[in-house]
Amino acid sequence: MTLLEIDNLGVTFDTADGDVHAVNGLSLKINEGESLAIVGESGSGKSQSAFAVMGLLAKNGRATGSVKLDGSEILGLPERKLNRIRAEQIAMIFQDPMTSLNPYLKIGAQMSEVLTLHKGISRKQAEAESVQMLDAVRIPDAAGRLNMYPHEFSGGMRQRIMIAISLLCRPRLLIADEPTTALDVTVQAQIMTLLAEIQKEFGTAMILITHDLGIVADACECTIVLYGGRVMEQGPTDDLFAKPTHPYTLGLLKAVPRLDIDQDELETIPGEPPDMSRLPAGCPFCPRCGFSKPRCSTTQPELRLEGQLRRACHADVAEVAA
Repeated sequence: MTLLEIDNLGVTFDTADGDVHAVNGLSLKINEGESLAIVGESGSGKSQSAFAVMGLLAKNGRATGSVKLDGSEILGLPERKLNRIRAEQIAMIFQDPMTSLNPYLKIGAQMSEVLTLHKGISRKQAEAESVQMLDAVRIPDAAGRLNMYPHEFSGGMRQRIMIAISLLCRPRLLIADEPTTALDVTVQAQIMTLLAEIQKEFGTAMILITHDLGIVADACECTIVLYGGRVMEQGPTDDLFAKPTHPYTLGLLKAVPRLDIDQDELETIPGEPPDMSRLPAGCPFCPRCGFSKPRCSTTQPELRLEGQLRRACHADVAEVAA
């Protein structure tokens, strides 16, 4: 059953230098209990897509298109109605737990506030549920930790607390925006294992936003590759990793360190991401693409099905895969 459906989502910001088109025509579906990854370099539109879904765009931002939860439109809902959807239906883990948590409030107060606001339960009940959720995210001495401030925790622990807060109201969809940023490799693995366990335990659907393809392979069933606010390629994660059909996806995968290949140095994608206020008329990846053709700079490729994957590219699949 489809839980969230996004159709032709666009996000634009009004700036002194003109309009910045952060997201351009994103469409996706995610079912109950499913996991979906949105990957791409910084500035590709991943986080702004999530903020649009949550109704958390900056004041100079506006969203167009459609975002439906259980078939009902939620894009552009009044703040009061959105507040009921946030946490109860859709929750989000933000990139930096140190800035997401209030440094002046103890963890227990921040967790209890979520439950008293959205569930209307007493402070005592809220504290009891907070302890249970801290236990669920594998934080030792959960009861004692309620009286600690954010700065008293390590980065990995703060990220676990953010996960616990997002799950307090048992949301049906969890959006994890770069949940392993600034964490060392060991803690990254622990956080991703924890998310997988929680997803299985609570039946929560998950959208994982990341620039790190290394954590996607075992975490998500489907993957969407964004660049310049547009979908470059999407489909089952196993197929996308095994036989990528888009030059940008191929470049991202080649930049991931591998233990089974001897490499003197990592490959990189030449050039820089596009200026989102001056996107090219054609494919946004064209200036950096080694497979570009004359029409790539003038004509946007359509997102079409090629085998198990959908891709937006004028180059032949065989040419990219060679």
